[in-house]
Amino acid sequence: MRGDAGAGVVVAAWYLYHSFTPSNVLSTTCLAAALAAGTFLGASASFAAEFKVKMGTDSGQLVYEPADLTICKGDTVTWVNNKGGPHNVVFLDDKVPDGFDTDKYSMEEVLNDEGATYSVKFDTPGTYGYRCAPHSGAGMIAELTVKG
Repeated sequence: MRGDAGAGVVVAAWYLYHSFTPSNVLSTTCLAAALAAGTFLGASASFAAEFKVKMGTDSGQLVYEPADLTICKGDTVTWVNNKGGPHNVVFLDDKVPDGFDTDKYSMEEVLNDEGATYSVKFDTPGTYGYRCAPHSGAGMIAELTVKG
């Protein structure tokens, strides 16, 4: 079944048509995003995607880019040390879903080299606030929303 992309597209189109209700628009949106990314391979396929967040803009501003990001449950975010480092990702204890271990997922060290990365897969829906420890005073704070 994996090689039959046409069948997967038909099933996905049927699902989108029959699933479009206000209560599950987000699930449909996540499926549509997976289809657009070419990841729909059948009923047992994973729809996870990977998103990149720059740590520091190309011009050297001390911000995450984008500062607000919405992803789907199961997606991975990779932070890339771009400019103005060193940088890190520290999740805020009071701005994450219950049960999220900020100590486990926050970076203890910083990324010094341009192009260095740090990745986290998000399996719990909710809003995640995070900051760059060396630059949060300069406004390097961001938010990530994970939809179920």
